[in-house]
Formats: sequence, C-alpha cells, structure tokens
Amino acid sequence: VLAVGPMAFIGAVNPSLSSATVTAVIVLLVPAMSHADPLDSTIDRLFEVAVGALTGLVISFLVLPSRAVSQVRINAAELLDLLAAAFAELLAGLTRGLDNDALHRIQDGIGTALASLHATGHEAERERSAHLSSGPDTGPLLRTIQRLRHDVVMIGRASGVPLPANVQARLARPLSDVSKAIVDYLRAVAVSLRSDSGTVDMQPVDAALQAYAGEVAALRSEGLIRGVPVDVAERFFALGFSLEQMRQNLNDLDRCHQEWCATQAAPAP
Repeated sequence: VLAVGPMAFIGAVNPSLSSATVTAVIVLLVPAMSHADPLDSTIDRLFEVAVGALTGLVISFLVLPSRAVSQVRINAAELLDLLAAAFAELLAGLTRGLDNDALHRIQDGIGTALASLHATGHEAERERSAHLSSGPDTGPLLRTIQRLRHDVVMIGRASGVPLPANVQARLARPLSDVSKAIVDYLRAVAVSLRSDSGTVDMQPVDAALQAYAGEVAALRSEGLIRGVPVDVAERFFALGFSLEQMRQNLNDLDRCHQEWCATQAAPAP
C-alpha cells in the first residue's frame, strides 16, 4: 500500500508517469521471488533503467540520428505540393462551379498534413531549445503555410458559383497565368526545401497577379460586373481579395524560404 498506492495516484494525475506503478510492483515482487534484499533489487532496477536509457541515447545520436528540423522541411514540402494541386483545381473550377463534395475532395488531406507539420514543428523547437539541433525558427514558416491554407479555403468558397460567361472569357488567360505561376512557385519551393538548396524567383507570380488585377480593373470600369447576381458579385470580389492576400503570404513564404536555404539544419556540437 505504501509503495504502490502513491505511485498509482501520481500515474493517474500525470499519465506520463504511469509506468511508476509497474516499476514499484517490480521492485517489490522480484525480491520476494528471488529471495533478494529489497535494497539490492532497487539498485539493480536503477542500473537496468540507466543502461537502457544510455543505450537508447547512443543509438539515437550515433546509429539512427533523426532531427525534427529536417523532418519539418519534408512535411512542409509535402504540404506545399498539396496546396499547389488544390489551388490549380480550384481556379479551374471557376468556369463550372464546384459543389461542397468537390471542395472537400480537393482539400482532403491538407488539414491532416498541416496538423502533422505543426506537431513536427513543436518537436523541432524542443530540439532547438535543448541545443540538439540548429536551424531557423520554425514558427514563421508554419504560420505562413497555415495562412496559405486559409487562402486556398477562401478561393474554394469563391469557386462555388461559376463566373458569368463574358467575365470568364476576359479572365480566362489571366487566371490561367496566375494558376501556373503560383503552382510552379509552390512546387519549386517544395523541391528546394527537400534538397536544402537553390533559390526560387517570385517575379512570375507578381507579374501574373498584376496582370490579373489590371484586367479586373478594366472589367469594373467597363461595367461588366453590374447587373450580375449578388452572390456571383460577392464571390468575384472575394476571389480578388483572396488572391491579394495570397500574394502577401507568398511574399512571406519567399522570405521564410530564403532563411531556411541560408541556414542548414544541423546537429549542435
């Protein structure tokens, strides 16, 4: 009661210490079965745990080293590929409209990948705080990718209703250029993060978005947006707002990418 009771209470309060109860039982029962002294049994148990911990540390550092900072690069690259694929399909859906099932299918897996990226990022920050690895702060990269995911969600909502035929005809080429520029950029950043090298040019993205904004301004000056249904007009302006927000977040991604390429994630000495 004196040994197992407190350990069981501590394990119930803090699940990470749930093995304390089992350890107490082992320390009590092993001497009774082997007719050994309880103190000697406790010391033996401490040595066993110490040997296991040291063996695990040696294997982790020398045999199978793995750093969460490096895994952040891989997970971020995978998520950028998913965002690129979803973005391309959503912009293509502006010509036909997308129902809720199609939107869910397109964005399926992005949320799970984002949760995995955040979990790996927290582990990487623990490694950095313990000086087990070096590298850039993971926070800005994770927050920027999360904002890009929100942009994709907003563009998906704007794709629920197709644009009017006359507006589609005017915006088909600018939207196609925007889609290609942003998709190519996201995929190029993903490749660069995986290989930890190379720079990616943002100029094609800026040029494509500027051309789109110019065509939108021309449509509005010609009055082509007047008289369209309210929900279509709302989604049209929401699309422009979402693309402008995405431009800002892509600029942030460019800064984060340059920082990650300038600093290699390596174990601390």
